[in-house]
Amino acid sequence: MNRYMTLNQLGDGTYGSVVLGQNIDTGEKVAIKRMKRKYYSWDEAMNLREVKSLKKLNHANLIKLREVIRENDTLYFVFEYMKENLYQLMRSQSKFFPEQSIRNILYQILQGLAFMHRHGFFHRDMKPENLLCCGPELVKIADFGLARETRSRPPYTDYVSTRWYRAPEVLLHSINYSTPIDLWAVGCIMAELYTFRPLFPGTSEIDQIFKICSVLGTPDKKEWFEGYQLASAMNFKFPQFKRLALNTVVPNASRDGIHLMELLLSWNPIRRPSAQSALRQPYFQVGQQRLNQEVGEVSYAKIGQQKRQPVQLMKSQISLLQSNSNKQLK
Repeated sequence: MNRYMTLNQLGDGTYGSVVLGQNIDTGEKVAIKRMKRKYYSWDEAMNLREVKSLKKLNHANLIKLREVIRENDTLYFVFEYMKENLYQLMRSQSKFFPEQSIRNILYQILQGLAFMHRHGFFHRDMKPENLLCCGPELVKIADFGLARETRSRPPYTDYVSTRWYRAPEVLLHSINYSTPIDLWAVGCIMAELYTFRPLFPGTSEIDQIFKICSVLGTPDKKEWFEGYQLASAMNFKFPQFKRLALNTVVPNASRDGIHLMELLLSWNPIRRPSAQSALRQPYFQVGQQRLNQEVGEVSYAKIGQQKRQPVQLMKSQISLLQSNSNKQLK
C-alpha cells in the first residue's frame, strides 16, 4: 500500500470502507476498498465472490479491479476511480433527465448485466448506489460482494439486495431465484431515473409487497401460481389492488419506455426479459436508418442531435425527378 496515498474518505459500509487514493508514481486516482474482516491467507482472499467474479469479468460497463493487496492480514481492493454513483448524480440535478440520457444510462447498465449473465454471474444487489458514473455519459456496475454464479446450486440466501429494489420472489423468500432478480431491479431504477423518487419505497418486507401491489395490482394467480405458493408457505395473503396505468406513475416516460418498464416489472420472473433481449426492445431502437417509401424520405433518429432534411424539399426533389423521367420515357 506504500505505492498509494490516501486523499479522502468516499464511503463506509458493512463489509468495508472506501477511500480515494492516488498512485504516487503515476498520479492516477483510484478507489481503495479496505475490508473490515481479517484475511490470514491468499487462498481465503482469492475465494471471495467479489474477487472471483471481477477476475472473470472484463467489460466497459463493469468496474475494473486494478489489483488486490493483502498487508498485515488486511485486504485492499484497488479499483478504477469513478466520480460519483447514480444516486448522487440524480441528487445533483436541478431538473429531470431528458429521455435520451435515461436511455443511454439504461443501455449501459443492461450491456454490463448482459455480459455478466452471459458469463455465468448475477449481481443480486442492483441499486443506484452500486452504479458508478462520470455523468450520464459513462455508467459502470460496481460492488460484486453479493454476486453469485448462475451455475451454483440453490438454495440461495433469501436476504439479498436493498429492499426497494428487491424482486417479489425474493421478498416471498424464494431460494430458487436467478438472473431475473437483476432485471426487476433495473425496472425499479428505470422508473426512478424519470421521477427521482424510488418506485416502491417499502419500510419492511411486507410493506414492500404492499407498495408493489398498490402500483402493479394484485398478481393474477394463473399468471404466477408459484408466487401464491410462496405466499402460502409464509401464511401471507396478497393485498387486493387494481393495477395503475404506469404512465400515471411515471408520466414523463415515452410509450416505449413504459412498455419496457412493464416487462421488467413482471410479477412472474419467467416473463421478465433477459438483459440481452431487453436491449432489443423498441425503446433502444434509435440510430437506425428508416426508409419512408411513400415519399422517399430517409430519416436518422439518433440519441443527441437530430438533423433531418425537410420533407417538403424531399417531396419536391422526388416530383422533379419523376417529371424528368416521365419526359424521357415519352
